[in-house]
Amino acid sequence: MKNTNISFLAAAAVGMLAMASATQAAGTGYLFVSSEKDHAITVLDGKTYQVVKQIRTAARPRHLAFNPDRSRLYAACGEGNAIDIIDVAALELVDRIGPIEDPEAFDFSPDGETMYISLEDDAQLGILNLRTYFEGREEKPELTVAEVSATDDDDDDDDEEEEEEDEEEGDDEEGEDDNGETIPGMSTVDVGEEPEGILVNRDGSLVFVTSEVANMVHVIDTATSEIRANIVAGNRPRRFAVPAGGNTLWVTNELSGSVSLIDLGTMEVSGTVEFKPKGFRPEEVTPVGITTTGDGKTAFVAMGRANHVAVVDVASLDVEDYILVGSRAWNTTLNRDESLLFVANGLSDDVSVIDVAKRRVIKSVPVGRVPYAVLIDD
Repeated sequence: MKNTNISFLAAAAVGMLAMASATQAAGTGYLFVSSEKDHAITVLDGKTYQVVKQIRTAARPRHLAFNPDRSRLYAACGEGNAIDIIDVAALELVDRIGPIEDPEAFDFSPDGETMYISLEDDAQLGILNLRTYFEGREEKPELTVAEVSATDDDDDDDDEEEEEEDEEEGDDEEGEDDNGETIPGMSTVDVGEEPEGILVNRDGSLVFVTSEVANMVHVIDTATSEIRANIVAGNRPRRFAVPAGGNTLWVTNELSGSVSLIDLGTMEVSGTVEFKPKGFRPEEVTPVGITTTGDGKTAFVAMGRANHVAVVDVASLDVEDYILVGSRAWNTTLNRDESLLFVANGLSDDVSVIDVAKRRVIKSVPVGRVPYAVLIDD
């Protein structure tokens, strides 16, 4: 029998989730950094960069995103088969979505009520109605956290090696629990193998999904849950951005060392930006994370094992600069006034803080082992 108190509270929580206020609060000022090997989110003071807290999670937290009003931080915990929910003000793990086997990345609909999740092992896009999920589950899951290993033996494994190991182990169906039952509110769309990057467009009518194996970007109509287009990109496409004021989707291609530019009017590739930082072999240039400025004029692309961030002029597509950062620059984010760019460096276990105007690192901040994503609540 369903617990009605839990259902009532869950419905209220989803109602709060959907209220993306027109005037957002100033925010806590905290930086949140996911740590794959410590199974935790490291919270840093946004001014002093001192550690405020480590929030333990399910195993291997990677992709992070705020809900629309930034009251909650969501973390995809791949080896924990869950998406953990953290209260941003209290800095506490307060809820969990799952079981979802090996969730990779996700994005929200503009109203915050639907979560789109890349389900890597089953080559699917998961579409999760959050209200239906919270109201339909029997009870709130136990918020167990992963045990932290004291060894660093596999800290230098890259994504490709880890994914191959996952394939060999074999997994159950995505979005299903141990009894083979789909979690409440979840539907799926078949896409190419190893989907990863997810982006919902501004009006919520389309969701874009990268397929790392098929080298494609899938465009799904959110009203019909049907694929509108399959677009061939570069080798192993990963993450997305749509610079403000434009109609072009930028897609990082990790193994091509490039960004594909997709015209959203024609749904065809209209150009390519190639990265060639000095002193690195082509196979070392592995772009993944991408962040664009609010005016749509500049893109920052993390170069992975090339240990730099590329600065690209959006209008001319010229690579204006390469900024040296830590080892395996993985994902990036800007603060609200865009004076600082934060870079998670997966193999040097730190976050580089870049002065955007001067285009240089002003501080390297130690964080947990194998940081993957970084966000700031300001």
